[in-house]
Amino acid sequence: MEVHVSAMRGKMGSRTYYACLMPMTAVPQFFKFTEWNGISAEDREQRVLNAKRVPDIARYINENEDDYLFSSITASYKSPPKFSPFDGNPETNIGTLKLQLGDELIINDGQHRCAGIVKALAEGSPSVKTDTLSVLLFPWETTDRVQQMFSDLNRTVVKTSKSLDILYDKRDDLAAATLAMVEQVPVFKDLTEKEDMALKAKSTKLFTLAALYDACSEVLKGHDKSEIMANAALLADYWSTVATHMPDWTKAQSGFKLPLEIRQERISTHSTVLRALGGLGSDLMSTPDWRDRLNLLDHVDWSKKNPEWQDVCISANSVVSNRQARFATKAFLKKKLELPLTDAELRSVTPLHELFAPLPAALRG
Repeated sequence: MEVHVSAMRGKMGSRTYYACLMPMTAVPQFFKFTEWNGISAEDREQRVLNAKRVPDIARYINENEDDYLFSSITASYKSPPKFSPFDGNPETNIGTLKLQLGDELIINDGQHRCAGIVKALAEGSPSVKTDTLSVLLFPWETTDRVQQMFSDLNRTVVKTSKSLDILYDKRDDLAAATLAMVEQVPVFKDLTEKEDMALKAKSTKLFTLAALYDACSEVLKGHDKSEIMANAALLADYWSTVATHMPDWTKAQSGFKLPLEIRQERISTHSTVLRALGGLGSDLMSTPDWRDRLNLLDHVDWSKKNPEWQDVCISANSVVSNRQARFATKAFLKKKLELPLTDAELRSVTPLHELFAPLPAALRG
């Protein structure tokens, strides 16, 4: 039995290939999902499928049925398909490709997308069943050739930065609230890098959008993320108040000091600190006097040379970005703001020599 699909015939290098449109329902019928576990990398034609990614792709399809988007799948055929030009002229490169049902197409690029489509179909999405997928088909030659194709297709792929993803993602309610907040807080509006994940050495900015996004996520813990404008207003209120107690930020905004100098000398703009401040906001904003509490930020020494930061968020003269450092930094700030600390928070900001100090004589056995 043959399946007919609309196609164009082209040439790339020395090889003839086909660009065709296939119904989504053909994906589980034609595409080969090989279980590569236990097979050495040298003998595989693909990387091992990461099953954890598949539900996310299926969810993306099913939750965005009207405007989801996929790039073309690239695959290799072992049984040459039959191409029929639409006008019968053998020189014409537009026509119909005839695929034999039962033949398997080996995926060179897009196995996770295909697996996600199979799962979405299995979950019964009615619109996906009528959609089509763009597929590029090349002849299968040898395992070495297939491996080379995989390398060529993935060699120059560059993951977009988290900041740019946040800026362009119109489906993420937290991203929308963060961007709205940035526009309402002058220091963030003027000094936020919205494209790069990390600030370049000579950047004139103090913050990255990615760092602010993570910090806002901390502030909004327990809030409904879909309330975009309400959350944006809450975030703007909190960060505007914080900004009044961060002289480093205002010095850079006013031009009194270069952002580069502040980043080199201070930690007040580091992602670890921003996220800790966000977590602090989550705790604070449930209390009526949270603005008054933030006044105590005026007494925090943000200098990298301040020994209080050692083993909190600075180690070997560098600011640490892991979860433990964020937790300890938040605990340190809570202590400075005279807020009650949990036992775990207390341990995270207590110097080791105090934790292991000998018991007073009266308490010894």
